[in-house]
Amino acid sequence: MLTMYSTPWCGYCHRLKSQFDREGIGYEVVDIEQDPAAAEFVMSVNGGNQTVPTIRIVPADGGAEIVMTNPSIVQVKAALAGAGVAG
Repeated sequence: MLTMYSTPWCGYCHRLKSQFDREGIGYEVVDIEQDPAAAEFVMSVNGGNQTVPTIRIVPADGGAEIVMTNPSIVQVKAALAGAGVAG
């Protein structure tokens, strides 16, 4: 499963969402301004900063999760392939 932590005003987030849609990659969006637990997670993996987009990939087989901050679509596709997660 791919989760994108985002905010409504983040231009990088809008661009990456458009690229996911164009590539047929399924994802869930979590607005860190509306979800305090999500904001805490983002800060925990970004040195205390609320940097978005932050991407979290959790393999269905229970493998190690992958977290990436402001990745390119190429990096996300490679991570999904490496984790054995279909886009």
